[in-house]
Amino acid sequence: MTGLVYFGSAHQTRLEASETLPAKLDLILDRLHLRDRVKDETVVIKMHTGNNLNYSTIPPVFVRKVVQAVKDGGGKPFVADVTWDVEGAEQRGYSPQIIGCPVYPAGGPQDKYFYAHERPYKNIREWKVAGLIEDASFLVNFAHVKGHPSCGFGGAIKNLALGCMVGETRSAMHDSCHFDRYWFSEKCPDPEVRKRVAESCPHLALVEDKQRPGELHLHIEQCNQCRRCLRVAPAGSLRIDPVNFHAFQEACAISTAITLSTFAPGKAVHLSLLTNMTPMCDCFGFTTLAILPDVGLLGADDILALEQSTLDLTADLRLIEENLPTSLEIHDRRGHPFQQLHGPLKDPHKVLDYGEALGLGSRAYEVVDVMPVESISRQPTRRKMDLDRTRSIIS
Repeated sequence: MTGLVYFGSAHQTRLEASETLPAKLDLILDRLHLRDRVKDETVVIKMHTGNNLNYSTIPPVFVRKVVQAVKDGGGKPFVADVTWDVEGAEQRGYSPQIIGCPVYPAGGPQDKYFYAHERPYKNIREWKVAGLIEDASFLVNFAHVKGHPSCGFGGAIKNLALGCMVGETRSAMHDSCHFDRYWFSEKCPDPEVRKRVAESCPHLALVEDKQRPGELHLHIEQCNQCRRCLRVAPAGSLRIDPVNFHAFQEACAISTAITLSTFAPGKAVHLSLLTNMTPMCDCFGFTTLAILPDVGLLGADDILALEQSTLDLTADLRLIEENLPTSLEIHDRRGHPFQQLHGPLKDPHKVLDYGEALGLGSRAYEVVDVMPVESISRQPTRRKMDLDRTRSIIS
């Protein structure tokens, strides 16, 4: 089944407020019939409020548009995010006075309010959905698209996968990358060799394991799979294996499926803002320069159609390498720009593969542009006509 994805371009034809992105968001919300769907609903707007000195999250003007639409339709909205990001969210413009609704920690002030869902996966037995998420009757999933060091990119799925779980589950999801062995200490008993293996990584991704002496711990987030370490490690002692990098992607798909299962059919819409796309997640507490050109806004009922269109719209964009922090490195230019940035095994499409297998939706989609940018033709200027005449005489 083909899903409809509504698109508002970051480009505009005229210098008019009615053609800016916040105005196009209104048109997307109209196409999604949000106002008609939220009467008497408790509506959670799940977004990332960022923390510390982050300034690239969704601007409050967009959030207020969504809040107002929910209110217009007779719904009761609130914004939710993880506990430590909500603390201080008003410093980044997310306060009731500015966005028009309360901002709550999804798992309560101590991150201890949750509903447990049993589903064994690697090291995880229970998935603890934040209580305020599951208590809501309608979901607006409003994501900011950016790079992500664990999985290539963060979009609508990532916004739900981690942001709707309490901290215990979020930690377990990251730990799933270490469930399958990648270091085999019996093949490298010499501590000096082990030290050289760790020092071979220019990104400090390999360190001594604090809990297990003689073992090396691989920080998946910092590893871009350059494989310098494999040139130093004794044969068979270290693996840079897809299974470790894809585990987090599958965990994100499972987490999202569990979260969406707590809402009745038709009680969720998904929005993605493709501007200020930086290399790292907004949870890092700072903002770098954008590494892709702005694209615009997307909205859909089908989360997979939204994510697939997001990846397709960004696939052929030029990675703005001059904007990258100098500590990052591109060593493989194949695949999606986010994949080039974070390494070939951090394929942003993998989470969609897992999501499709779980029945999260369809990756087939049709894009509907809510305000196509017009191509304006003009008569040549007098100077251009004179130049053309001069060239004609010379030739």
